[in-house]
Amino acid sequence: MSPPTTRSRPASRSGGSPRPAPPRAPRRRPARRRRLGAIVAALAVGGGVAAATGLVPLGDAVREVTLPLRHDDIIRQQAEEKDLDPALVAAIIYEESRFQPRTSPAGAEGLMQITPETASFIAENSGATTFVLDDLGNPQINISYGSFYLRYLIDRYDGDERLAIAAYNAGGTNVDAWLAEAASDELDLEDIPFTETREYVADVEERRKEYEKNYAADLGL
Repeated sequence: MSPPTTRSRPASRSGGSPRPAPPRAPRRRPARRRRLGAIVAALAVGGGVAAATGLVPLGDAVREVTLPLRHDDIIRQQAEEKDLDPALVAAIIYEESRFQPRTSPAGAEGLMQITPETASFIAENSGATTFVLDDLGNPQINISYGSFYLRYLIDRYDGDERLAIAAYNAGGTNVDAWLAEAASDELDLEDIPFTETREYVADVEERRKEYEKNYAADLGL
C-alpha cells in the first residue's frame, strides 16, 4: 500500500511581472517576536550575573530558549527501539513544532505533526489496533508514531536520511518524482524544487548537529 504523506506542498507558480506595491508604513515586530527578544535579552543579562557568581551557565539559559528539548526520555527510547539517531528525531520535532504540541491548518497533530491519514497508515502497519486520533496529543504516542514513520521512510530510501527527511516534509510521492526526474537514487539540496522542503532539509540537518553538540548526555549519545 502506498504510504500517505505527512504534508505535501504544491510547486510554486510564477506569473508575469508583478505590479509595484503601494508604499507601506514600516512593519512593527510581531508581539511574539518582541517577547522572545526580551526573554533572550533578559536571559543574557541574568546569565551574565549568574556566570559571575558561579550559579547557572549562560549557555544553558539561552539554549533553553533557542534550542529546547523536551521528552528526551521518550526520544531515547523510540530512537533505540527503531534504530534511529535521537538527535535526528529531536531535530525533526524542533522543525515541526518547536516542542510545542499544536494542530496545523492541514490537521497535522502534536510534536511530530502527524496527519490523520498518516496516523492511520502507521497504526495499520504497526499493529496499533486501538488507535484513535486524540492519541496524537500524547507525547509518547506521537513520538512513537513519528519515529515509526521516519524509520519507514529511511528504509524506503535504502538508508538515505536526506531523502527520508525530504519525504517527511513533502511526501514520498513528490520525492519519488524528483528522483525520477533526476534519473538518480539520491538528491543534492539544490535538486529539491520545493523551497520549503529544501529549507526544511537543510534546517533539520543543521539542528541535528546542534542537538548532538548541546544535548549529547540528554540524548544518550
